[in-house]
Amino acid sequence: MLTNRATGHSQPSRIYCVGAHATGKTTLARWVRDHYGIAMIAEVARGVLAEMEAKLDTLRTDIDLVNRYQHEVFRRQIEAEKTVAGPFVSDRAFCNLAYAAHHSTILADIFRDRRLADYMNWVRQGVVFFLRPHRELVVADGVRAGLEWEEVVRIDGMVKLLLEVFDVPYIPVESLSMQERVRLVERVLDLAGLPQVTAAPAAKVEANAAPRTN
Repeated sequence: MLTNRATGHSQPSRIYCVGAHATGKTTLARWVRDHYGIAMIAEVARGVLAEMEAKLDTLRTDIDLVNRYQHEVFRRQIEAEKTVAGPFVSDRAFCNLAYAAHHSTILADIFRDRRLADYMNWVRQGVVFFLRPHRELVVADGVRAGLEWEEVVRIDGMVKLLLEVFDVPYIPVESLSMQERVRLVERVLDLAGLPQVTAAPAAKVEANAAPRTN
């Protein structure tokens, strides 16, 4: 948490949008970025997939490749968050572990990795919005293998299990209405002491997992 020198109140330094795919996490994260003038960590899974030059069909059949992919997404999410100076909103957090449970064989190794406990404690200190699925939002995105409603529901259940197992406080976002989602987020962040920007930010800051070139 950060302290607002003007008010003396603590402000959230980390905001997370978590849940299964096709729940509107990216849309909500971008709204938070724009209205609070903070950095946004884009979904790292897309960047990792592009860097590996892997195709979605390959991830469904090549277990060694999917293991490397899931491990890299886990590592890159932690790295991306640690390199952002100041408050940020993240499109996802530990969510890919839910996919690792369904499509890889490395989940036991990750759970034995001390970095996971440290990271979940780090997430626990942020503000976590858990977006629940709606059938109307399920569309192919070219990144994850699960495009069926039943798969989205299974991933949603796994994300909820991880939240509960690691005792991460969260705010469920049940409504499909963007208006109601915005009202909920505004109220929570207002109570948390995070001020909205008074004007549109001059430049949108978006962090991602792509390697630096400098």
